[in-house]
Amino acid sequence: MSLTLKEAKALDTEATIGPWPVDKLILSYLVATAILTVACFSRIPQAWWLLSLKAAGVMLVVLAWRSKSMASWLFRNWYPAFYIAACYKELNYLIPAFHPSTADEALARIDLATFRVNPTVWIERLYTPILTEYLQIVYSMFIPAVLVVAYIFWHKRRLREFRYYGFLISIGYLVSYVFYFLVPARGPRFLLAHLHHTQLQGMWTFDWFRQLLDNLEGIHYDCFPSGHTEQTILAWWMSMRLSRRFFLGFTIFTASQIFSTVYLRYHYVVDLVAGAVIAAVLILIAPRVYKRLKRLVV
Repeated sequence: MSLTLKEAKALDTEATIGPWPVDKLILSYLVATAILTVACFSRIPQAWWLLSLKAAGVMLVVLAWRSKSMASWLFRNWYPAFYIAACYKELNYLIPAFHPSTADEALARIDLATFRVNPTVWIERLYTPILTEYLQIVYSMFIPAVLVVAYIFWHKRRLREFRYYGFLISIGYLVSYVFYFLVPARGPRFLLAHLHHTQLQGMWTFDWFRQLLDNLEGIHYDCFPSGHTEQTILAWWMSMRLSRRFFLGFTIFTASQIFSTVYLRYHYVVDLVAGAVIAAVLILIAPRVYKRLKRLVV
């Protein structure tokens, strides 16, 4: 029988007073982006608002790690999901302040030099409405799929693995955000629109999902690396700890997710290669980083 939340909290020996590894990671990112915001204050719309939100976010975490209450415990376990989402949204304001242009043409040239064709143009020969429908649904389920792995760890009260998974996913997102600063790009569906001969068409929900994502993301420069590829691989890796059946299902989802990034024209192939490489590096080094952050006194 699964433990109640009260029982789980009582047995959670890792839930110590003071900062956890994920706190140190996220707060470091918030401080770094706050410094960048101040440095480019005049070029960032709503800079005061962004700085105020960062300050409030930091204070909430600090207050939570000083408390032993159930509310603080729940907040500390789950807040990274909301903070990471907020950090993603602020990129809409920060990246244009640093980069007046994008790296799309350079990324497209790498693909063209590698394959002698533009992959999103070549792949048009595979288009069918049912495949487009399926892949758009898979692509849109990216965040729910990452979260469902976390939920299963949580539901089974495997809190040590849940907390490490939260750290792994958080560092994966934040590393990708740094690359978005360094290599801002919007994707082949914008740069190569004049070369595509066929309009993507699904069957039932394709247009709704595509419009939903566009509305949620806004104008973003989040192609390199492919976060969908990177994060899905990280979640797939951790899903091996859950059950054989779930892992096999997640393997199919992961393969479909990676293929969908190019098929649906969201990414260049070089983006997903970079995402896969970063995921592999993080799988190797994240355990050591996690242990070191545990020992780091703040």
